[in-house]
Amino acid sequence: MSAGSGPGSRPGEGAYRIEDLARLSGATVRTIRAYQDRGLLPRPERRGRANVYADVHLARLHQIADLLDRGYGLASIKELLEAWDTGRGLGGVLGLVAEVDGPWTDEEAVRISRAELERRFGGSPDDAAVAEAVALGVLEPVPGDTDSFLVPSPQELAVAVELHSSGVPLSAISSHLRELRVQVEHIASRFLEFTTEHVFARYLDGPHRPTDADAAEAASLVRRLRPLAQQTVDAELARAMRLFANRSLREHLGSQEPRTTAPTSRSVAVPEETIRAVEELVGPDQAATFIALAAERELRARALDMLAANRRDAADVDEVG
Repeated sequence: MSAGSGPGSRPGEGAYRIEDLARLSGATVRTIRAYQDRGLLPRPERRGRANVYADVHLARLHQIADLLDRGYGLASIKELLEAWDTGRGLGGVLGLVAEVDGPWTDEEAVRISRAELERRFGGSPDDAAVAEAVALGVLEPVPGDTDSFLVPSPQELAVAVELHSSGVPLSAISSHLRELRVQVEHIASRFLEFTTEHVFARYLDGPHRPTDADAAEAASLVRRLRPLAQQTVDAELARAMRLFANRSLREHLGSQEPRTTAPTSRSVAVPEETIRAVEELVGPDQAATFIALAAERELRARALDMLAANRRDAADVDEVG
């Protein structure tokens, strides 16, 4: 409860006891005192025998809680708050933090019942598979509801359902996801290093923290660059899938070269560089046909050269005779 205004209070500014401040901010009395000891929170005003806190203390506690939720440690929070107090600005930095912490996908989480989950995966309960999905973050428990889960990525769950209906065991799907996640996290880390080095270094590597204008510009760049990582991965994945799927099909089905006079065919090793060059020229799906026709054309050309050579040799013999 507000202690009311008194000497030293500014018009419209609340005055709180520490218990009231704790209730309004959601922090404990012990936490508030610890923040004061670490220099994160200004000292209260002393009025007689009582310590009185103002709205500025309440706002500061909300700022600290927000930064803690974003993953900042107390030491980093202290530096950010000191920047704010010295006039270097915190609003722009918090805007940049909010942009980076924002969603990196258009997907929206959905809720699914345990019964619906079992129905999608064949109708048989599998507690081990559910526990594995929770461990991977594919499913998230709903507090207070043991019969429902939150699905952060409905697309990821739909892929798992489709794979399972095609005969892939759930254990294999989980193992594949773990392996894929390691590789994707490596790609994300490299993309972040790349953009940091070439784009964001000028905002992050200076002797001083970025100004509000710098942080606002960096946040705008994050918004522009955010979709590029997914677009690049999508394009490269499509290219790689086409390349390797075609190659795998050739390996499993054998050579599809057209047959001319020979009733059987055999596999012939072709240098990898040649295959890549041909695929770039005519596309992976036509590479085998192109190589076969090219070989056939070369054979016919050599046969014609041999016929011409034989004719010249015969003419030379007639002249000598």
